[in-house]
Amino acid sequence: MPSLGFRRRFAGVILGGEKRQTIRKPRRKPLRVGDRLHLFTGMRTKSCRKLGVASCTALQDIRIDGDGFTLDGVRADAPGRLAEMARADGFASWPEMVEFFQRTHGLPFSGVLVRWGQLNPAGGPVPPRSRSTNGHA
Repeated sequence: MPSLGFRRRFAGVILGGEKRQTIRKPRRKPLRVGDRLHLFTGMRTKSCRKLGVASCTALQDIRIDGDGFTLDGVRADAPGRLAEMARADGFASWPEMVEFFQRTHGLPFSGVLVRWGQLNPAGGPVPPRSRSTNGHA
């Protein structure tokens, strides 16, 4: 059950279906196409909220720098393509996306583009995990 946490600012575009991808650092246990992805905001906080569940439809290697990105070895630096990538990832513009990655991860950034299909929404906050007395959840 792979879980993906998102900043609250992305919840609306995820729930509205405009954002069906995320760019992440590689995971120790890599995602696989077909995995059921559980999408959240506020993970590990009292305000944790499950946005929904979706199936992983594609995984691609991505490298982002200030002038463009490389997706599975293919370079993209045309303004229209950069704007399209930024919007698909929940940003208003390519410069906004670059600034976010520079501030959050540093550039150049190498990671994985994760895409998902239709989101099955989930409502309300996620109840806290119960703690058992034997150390197992």
